[in-house]
Amino acid sequence: MDFTDVSLTALRVFRAVAEQGTFTAAAGSLGYTQSAVSRQIASVERMAGTELLERRRDGVKLTAAGHLVLRRATTVLEQIDATARELSGLPAQTATVRVGWFPSAGAALLPKAIAALRRTHPGITVLGREGSTPALVRALRAGSVDLALLGSEPPFRPPDTESPALILQTLTERSLCVAVPATHALARGDYIDVADLHGQQWIAGPNTTDDRLMGVWPGLDERPEITHTARDWLAKLQLVAAGCGLTTLPAILAPAAPPGVRILPVRGGPQEQRRLLLAHLPSPLGDAATRTAEALRVAAIELDIPR
Repeated sequence: MDFTDVSLTALRVFRAVAEQGTFTAAAGSLGYTQSAVSRQIASVERMAGTELLERRRDGVKLTAAGHLVLRRATTVLEQIDATARELSGLPAQTATVRVGWFPSAGAALLPKAIAALRRTHPGITVLGREGSTPALVRALRAGSVDLALLGSEPPFRPPDTESPALILQTLTERSLCVAVPATHALARGDYIDVADLHGQQWIAGPNTTDDRLMGVWPGLDERPEITHTARDWLAKLQLVAAGCGLTTLPAILAPAAPPGVRILPVRGGPQEQRRLLLAHLPSPLGDAATRTAEALRVAAIELDIPR
């Protein structure tokens, strides 16, 4: 087993495959062909003398040896990237923290936290990326992000079962809300009775593999009437403002609602809870990441205050 001849390119490809979960996705993210990715992975495994990835029908999973190589590869690549930044003239006192977030967290929470950090710790630069919970967990494992904001809904389970377990901190836990046009009859009160949601028109997200219609109140005992589908939260809320229908959203998104929209809680029937989690690897956080985590926590508390 001799890693002295493993190229940095091969290590970057290996990290991308571990993060993306498939050879195809890794190739797309790197701008490579799938065959080129396969060759680089083969070279790393040849040097390691063992399989680093378990090939499965739904993608790949790191073996025990793969986890070890990923940790070492991430350390090497981070040192190389840090050296490149210093050589390019970035101020030595600047610290970079990489944060991943699920879509609704990027609309209100992350901008608020970054603005606070710029006032209190201008030497910290936050670099971010949006993604689904599985993608962000893989990014944490691959060392591509330092912190990740994850959404969780019942039944609350750990976001993955890999070892070592991620460190998870619940920032907020609140019930799902409904966005209604300000001119809608349901907007006149301070809450919506769940019975009044029957027969409404909805703005939903695209269908997902778990058959849940994001944007429609969960558990309605009727087939909902979907007037529009949209993945982007801002697009959904603008459609609500235009009177095109109702949509559900996490309470933390309320401050991002445009004029013409009311965000209201729902009473009656089971409440749909949503948790906002901050996740990171169990290794100690650096000073900049610790301060960023604290800024995210404070911003979540401030946004969680009912209005």
